[in-house]
Amino acid sequence: IRKGRWSRSICELLDIPMEMLPEVKNCADDFGHTDPDILGAAVPIHGVAGDQQAATVGQACFEPGMLKSTYGTGCFALMNTGDTPVQSENRLLTTIAYQFDGKPTYALEGSIFVAGAVVQWLRDGLRIIQDSAETQGLAEQADPHQNVVLVPAFVGLGAPYWNPDCRGAVFGLTRGTGPAEMARAALESVGYQTRDLLEAMAADWKADGVQPTLRVDGGMSASDWTMQFLSDIIAAPVDRPTVHETTALGVAWLAGMHAGVYPDQEQFAKSWTQETQFTPKMDDDQRNAKYALWKKAVDATLNF
Repeated sequence: IRKGRWSRSICELLDIPMEMLPEVKNCADDFGHTDPDILGAAVPIHGVAGDQQAATVGQACFEPGMLKSTYGTGCFALMNTGDTPVQSENRLLTTIAYQFDGKPTYALEGSIFVAGAVVQWLRDGLRIIQDSAETQGLAEQADPHQNVVLVPAFVGLGAPYWNPDCRGAVFGLTRGTGPAEMARAALESVGYQTRDLLEAMAADWKADGVQPTLRVDGGMSASDWTMQFLSDIIAAPVDRPTVHETTALGVAWLAGMHAGVYPDQEQFAKSWTQETQFTPKMDDDQRNAKYALWKKAVDATLNF
């Protein structure tokens, strides 16, 4: 990009010398050394990657069509699109997943503003739980005949809606609605929002023979109930790796591989290990009915 015509045109427009732009390097490269006063030695810096790009590498999503989703306070899903930068028609972001040997690999990215933060709201806002882990037990106890839908648009909705002005809403409340139903609705909202992203990605990029498996990481991925619902609502397997902190793993591998102490890309991909696979158990009628309620709730929230 640095030496491309767009950069040159921008530099000419702003009267900025090309030499002022940073040099584009591979994710695994020589970036200098740390100050010896900090760590006691000049440690070489060999790996640099953005947060979600590092998680994509840590999940070994090296083949086109592979998906990863990181569940922290928010949620970020990336789909590897290979050497093709796909221009989204469904309000997703086109990004570079990583670059090796001067060759960039692209991805589609979708962002959810509120994922784990909805559980924090149950704890700190509503104060119906004292610990995040309590949500799984409550969700299991929830009345299955109540269709409570929570749209956690506390700071607006991210992809594919991109509406910063709408605010959260709860639909389907009855006198029987309690902490259990609210906890279930909160956890389900993460699955619904993920399906929104994956459907947008599928509409933007299609490839025959791609196995639609989602690799997950981040703190919220530790919830079995949430991951099972996620698998149910997207109608695809959800793989949770042995190493949950894939962002740290990804950038560590980049540095170690460049230094020659970690295996190459192919061997690293083979070393990725699955802790648990969640497979869909919900029937199509129930899945479609629940997702239709979610879409109805989102439309009402956006139009409030």
